[in-house]
Amino acid sequence: MRRALGILVAVIWIAAVAVITVPDFFRVERLTPIAQIIAFRGVIVLALAAVAILALFASFARSIRPLAVTILIVAVVGAAAGGATMVNRGIGTDSLPAKTDEAIRVMTWNTAGPATSADEIARLAVAMDADIVALPETTIETGEQVAIEMRELGHPMWAHHAKDPSTPWDAGSTTLLITPDLGDYAVIESSVEGTSTTSTVPSAVAMPVSGAGPIVVAAHAVAPRADYMDDWRADLRWLGDQCAADNVIMAGDFNATLDHFGGLGVDGGELGRCRDAAAASGTGAVGTWSTAWPPLLGTPIDHVMTTDAWTVTGSLVLSSVDGSGSDHRPLVVQLEPATP
Repeated sequence: MRRALGILVAVIWIAAVAVITVPDFFRVERLTPIAQIIAFRGVIVLALAAVAILALFASFARSIRPLAVTILIVAVVGAAAGGATMVNRGIGTDSLPAKTDEAIRVMTWNTAGPATSADEIARLAVAMDADIVALPETTIETGEQVAIEMRELGHPMWAHHAKDPSTPWDAGSTTLLITPDLGDYAVIESSVEGTSTTSTVPSAVAMPVSGAGPIVVAAHAVAPRADYMDDWRADLRWLGDQCAADNVIMAGDFNATLDHFGGLGVDGGELGRCRDAAAASGTGAVGTWSTAWPPLLGTPIDHVMTTDAWTVTGSLVLSSVDGSGSDHRPLVVQLEPATP
């Protein structure tokens, strides 16, 4: 009986570690509670390492040695695999490369509404020399104030906006700032009216008025809470659909990590035809939420994603503003037009 119980525990342990390590293989990455657990890959790696240490000590007891050794081996393999994934995606960079004449910088920051002042947003965006700024949970009034302050600092921007009146406080607003150097832009009516956007918290799709230049999407997907799982899955599919064109830059709070995008990419993309810029440039495993957690234990749910029209040359997750009031860290990415 004891042996049978040990085998059962071992099988369950192996299955559990496999699922949280490679969830896309089992097609469970967007199911509750797996979706919530795998968001914290750094925590999973740390927990598996702790289990491995405990199992090592437990293996000295002859009566449970076979089970303890099995748990130890599986925990080590799971921690190593998870750690390798994090290293492959990038565990952080210290700076961005020098900005060339053709380069643009994209910044996304979920400001948590009034928790972050317009002055702080403006100063950071100017310091980062940002050309596109996606601001989920930011009203147009705050966005316009940010644009005014950036103009006064010698860095003019146009402010665009999408709003869902049914969503309370500033979470129902998403603001997008775009430099005039990229030309004139307008948010498509379906985003403004809410007929084609993310389900609960809005996303803004801005098109170049001239027809030239990238389509710019300020993204905000609803969080994968138990009551919103269907909406969350629909939001991720909708965001993937925005990457159908050749020239798209999409930035914002996706409330999802790369582990949640399994099966949503096409033509080599990770979400639609878009690829994650942070993972391509060394910061893909750095947590942007929550600022209460160390960066490598947080979850990287804020993204800048692009189609093949752009080459990523650098990225930076800014923990220097963790005391700003927002529970998200800003992400800044530098892009260059892809060589034809």
